[in-house]
Amino acid sequence: MQVNGIAIQPGVTFGEALHLGQGHKPLDYRMLPIRRIPQQVQRLDAGIRRLQEQLAASLQALDEHSEAHALVEADLLYLEDSDLRDHIVDTITQLQFSACVSIERVFAHQASELEAMDDPYLAQRAEDVRSLGKRLIRAVFGRPGAEPGKLTVPTILLADDITPAEFATLPLENVAGIVLKSGGITSHTAILARAAGIPALLSTPYSELGIENGDTLVIDGGAGVLIRNPAGDELALLQARASEHEEARRKLDAFRDKSAMTLDGHEISLLANVGNLNDIMQVANLGADGIGLLRTEFMLMHTDTLPDERSQYQLYSDAIHALEGRVLTIRTLDVGADKELPCLCQAKEENPALGMRGIRYTLANPALLKTQLRAVLRAANLGQVRLMFPMVNQVEELDAVLALLEECRRELDDEEKGFGDVSLGIVVETPAAVLNLPAMLPLLDFVSIGTNDLTQYAMAADRGNPCLARDYPSLSPAILRLISMTLQSARSQQVKVSLCGEMGSDPRLVPLLIGLGFDEISVNVGALLEVKAAICAQDFRRCSQLAGQALMADRLSELTDCISRYK
Repeated sequence: MQVNGIAIQPGVTFGEALHLGQGHKPLDYRMLPIRRIPQQVQRLDAGIRRLQEQLAASLQALDEHSEAHALVEADLLYLEDSDLRDHIVDTITQLQFSACVSIERVFAHQASELEAMDDPYLAQRAEDVRSLGKRLIRAVFGRPGAEPGKLTVPTILLADDITPAEFATLPLENVAGIVLKSGGITSHTAILARAAGIPALLSTPYSELGIENGDTLVIDGGAGVLIRNPAGDELALLQARASEHEEARRKLDAFRDKSAMTLDGHEISLLANVGNLNDIMQVANLGADGIGLLRTEFMLMHTDTLPDERSQYQLYSDAIHALEGRVLTIRTLDVGADKELPCLCQAKEENPALGMRGIRYTLANPALLKTQLRAVLRAANLGQVRLMFPMVNQVEELDAVLALLEECRRELDDEEKGFGDVSLGIVVETPAAVLNLPAMLPLLDFVSIGTNDLTQYAMAADRGNPCLARDYPSLSPAILRLISMTLQSARSQQVKVSLCGEMGSDPRLVPLLIGLGFDEISVNVGALLEVKAAICAQDFRRCSQLAGQALMADRLSELTDCISRYK
């Protein structure tokens, strides 16, 4: 049995289940007799004092320069606000509700006001306000905090949420993981768990599993799932994966904080290809320079409705925040071909791979594209953002999309909505794009080569057909020459070139890619440290010699031998 959540780091973690703060008595929403109102005000004041005392005690135990200290201090200041108390007291006296019901109403109202704000970080604080309200209700009942005690075995804690004060008092040495029903990647708990190196799953509906204290739980951070009481083959597989992950992590961990630099000082920018929040959360932890490809169509895979501008803005803003200053490269919706999405009305085509896909589809549906462009432009006001367009084959297509981008800028300016600058690029995926690239380069800041589709369209071989994979691989003389042509064209106009196809995630091909002259390589998250380790083991001069030899190969066998001989 398992459920999905948002993971903040990879790996497989085992632990015993322990529910924290399993709540309080059910709230009584009936109106109170007037005679009981003074008693409820007293209970409110006692609860506030009780929670303030616990927060103050937690504050004393924390380093005053730590993030946890700042978060607990913020909770204290919130509770010390006299307007907050007055608002709750007014609800008690005017509506004749109990202290706990009044707290719930006031905190819910304030959280809703934060959620309605256009700033995604203020909106995210709504979860913290709700969490503090629940904590205050428990304090009114006389139970302000979680009581995990001294844990004697690795434990996975389960809670609706954990406040900074609760987190600060946890016996972290035996906390194997944390699973919460609430929380986003910018929530307090995510920040603290990431800093403490504790695996966590957020926004996880774990109640569906009927978990009892003492059950065996497994957090699979790579898949973003929580598993209850695995047994038999499933348990053996998870244990094997945990052992493999731990052994590989020990070997590769040494490269986490290293630059992706060859032995002779040639540096490569190593980025990540991502498609969801779980991947984004892992990027900063793995020492990548940022995201080289955010596949935004993945947010449409499991929804029946199109995400509006605000929800897309929230996603991109969350990604920027999680990257902590690193670059975010957003690819506009790459739909069509093998990507059938339930929320889009896609016409059936006899040959969809050669039909309405990528930029062709979005240019034919400008309202869809403009919604995304507006969200990207607004998010760019918060950090370093690059925007690239898929399946652009000729300069006329690029002209059309840039005109829409300028239209979005004018609209946002008229609406007095802030927006930022974005670097512009295309994904080179067809021979036509390679041949037409000189005409497009003056309009671009970078290009990224998608070797998967470049192989498909150059070799006329369906990338999804297993019968063709062996005879028409991406590593072939024709594809290498197209890659080399792209690099030469871009280099002649001082435009940066990245590679974002599967070829970049193969450590065996790292010497060839370095020798060909790539400025950046964007790889799958799971391959980041392995590719970085491979980069750090190379000599740039020898890599250049390898690339020269590889480009002279006329046969697949010659090219394969050339790569395999390189040591």
